[in-house]
Formats: sequence, structure tokens, C-alpha cells
Amino acid sequence: MNMQPLMGQTPDALHLDELKPWNSARQMLVCLSVADEAPDVKTFTFAVEGGGWFRYAPGQFITVELRAKGGDLHRTYTISSTPSRPYALSITVKAQPTSIGTRWMFENIKPGSRMRAYGPSGHFTLTRPLASKYLFVSAGSGVTPMMSMLRWLADCAPMTDVTFLNASRRPEEIVFRSELELLATRMPNLKLGFIPEAATTASPWAGLTGRIDRTKLQLLAPDFLARETFCCGPDPFMKAVSGLLRSEGFDMGHYHQESFGLAPTPISPLEGEMSAQPTERGAKEGLTIDFLSTGEHIACAPGDTVLKAARAVQVRIPAACESGMCGTCKVKKRSGEVEMHHNGGITTREIDEGYILACCSRPLTALEIEA
Repeated sequence: MNMQPLMGQTPDALHLDELKPWNSARQMLVCLSVADEAPDVKTFTFAVEGGGWFRYAPGQFITVELRAKGGDLHRTYTISSTPSRPYALSITVKAQPTSIGTRWMFENIKPGSRMRAYGPSGHFTLTRPLASKYLFVSAGSGVTPMMSMLRWLADCAPMTDVTFLNASRRPEEIVFRSELELLATRMPNLKLGFIPEAATTASPWAGLTGRIDRTKLQLLAPDFLARETFCCGPDPFMKAVSGLLRSEGFDMGHYHQESFGLAPTPISPLEGEMSAQPTERGAKEGLTIDFLSTGEHIACAPGDTVLKAARAVQVRIPAACESGMCGTCKVKKRSGEVEMHHNGGITTREIDEGYILACCSRPLTALEIEA
């Protein structure tokens, strides 16, 4: 059989035990394909340039670096592929009318394009041991982490009991509809529930319409109180779902929600006053930062983050969410102490190894940073 190698990999790189996992700090991604999923929704599939495999948990996300005309952009996208098929990684993205980064991807990323990315990150994923029953509830492009989880279950635990509900504006905007219907023929305990807001003439529809409510939830998932529930979508949608479940007496300890919209950690009034002081005060108090890779040295005002100090001396540290969630701004701290309030973008093991998130770390002493 004549097998064509994956783009970016040598012919002898198709043996997983001979390859190393993707290192986002060192290796680029190369685009394998771009596929239309629904109006303004595309799936971009990547391989590791030079060969490698992807190690992540279903439901995690990556941050991509886009070289747009106005300067580098960083955007966070959930992985829609499954780690049970580790040679390629996919992200499925929807371009909104006001999108800048996603529109740039639509226009510029083609098969063969190279792109830097960071990650994977995130804790919105299946835990072990697996639950006996799941309820996946999503709206719009919030379906992507659910699809990653379902694809993994289809490969690794196909008998799992899953009720998969997805809300959309129109039937033709149901992302992954054909694949979901195919999976339902192969997973005997998978039940699908699609809820477009309204039917249109563009796509025949005889099912439920409107917004998710108590009646629809009980009809599509009558035993929802007994299911481990994952929810992802626009904030108003997630608030509606969580409020509905709570009002029905659902144990919210079994509710999991994905969101990239956390606000940055607030600065206390005292920190705000300190941050407003001139940098000479920082020097007197020993709050200096040495960026070892570039040789830059700066006196950091108390209350300023490592990321703010880096930008002041043009030290480039990639950052996307700037709220301590995505992990893009992770850097190695060689010496010194910081106060860090993050939102899950770094693990305890990474902290023990000396890593910090520059966006939410404030110096307590002089620092040496590998950046």
C-alpha cells in the first residue's frame, strides 16, 4: 500500500513510539486542511512541523498567534479533534461580524501555512473515572469542546451514555450535524437533541424550535438530574442553562462550564496607588526585573504585572486572555518571588518548576525571568 506521509512529517515518522509530543515553545504547526462546517464556520487541521504528535485532554484549547497587518494577534480556540487520533489537531472556529483574528484566519490560513500556537491549556475536560451518564449542552461554536469529548468517547468508550443537546439559530447552522448523526448510529447510548431557534426554507426541519427551557430539557433528557453536565456557549446561554438546572434542584457540583470571558484579577486600591508611583520608587524597594533572554532590566512599580513591565521595555511575551486562564504568557522565573492570582492557566507542577503567568504575576522581590 502506498501511504502518503502527513504534511510536515517524514515518511518514517508514522510510528508514535518514535516521535516526541508537540512542544509549543519550539515547534510550529503546519496546516493540513481547511473545511467548511456551516455558514461562517471552518475547521482548520494541523500537524506538527517536522513530525510529532499531540498530547492533550478532550475539551482543552490552544492559543494561536496570527501575523495580521496591524501586528500580532493572539486568539484562543478550543480543540475539536480527539487525542485518541494524535497525529493531527483541529480547531473549529466561527467568524462573527466583528471578528478580526478569525476573519484573518479565514482569508490567510491555507494548506501548507505555518502558524505558531501555544498550549494546550484548560480544565474543561472529562475526568477519571468516567461518569455513568453525561449531558452535553452547547450553543453555536460552543459545540467544539463537546465534539472533542464525544469523539474521544466514540473511540475509547463507545458504550458511554451521552445525551448531546445543541442550540443554534437555524437548522443549517448546526455544526457537525452529519457527523453527530453518524456517531449516533455507532454509539448505542448516544441521544441527540438539536434545537434551532427557528426553521427556515433553506433547510427542512420538523423538530423542536425555540430556546432551551424546562419543557425541552425534560423531553430530550428526562433523567438530566442524574447526569454529569458540561455546558459551553455564549454567556447568556450558559447563564440560562445553569439557572434552569439550579431551579430544578440539580446538584451543581456535577455541572461544568467553559468560558474564556473571565475578567482580569482586580487590583486593590492600595495596589492601584502603588502602581501609580514613579518607577524610581520600585528601584528603591528592589522591585526590578531582569529579562535574561534579551538582557533588558527594568524597575517595576509595585502593583504592576510582569507582562506590563515586559511591554514597557519591548520584551515580547505572547498573551491572549490576560486573565490568567489561557496560559499563553507562561514564563520561567529563575529567581525572586511573585504574587500570582490565576484562573487555571497554569498547573501546580508548573508552578513548582518555577513557571508563572506574566499577566497576573506581580513582583514581591527582584526577579529574573527567562524572556
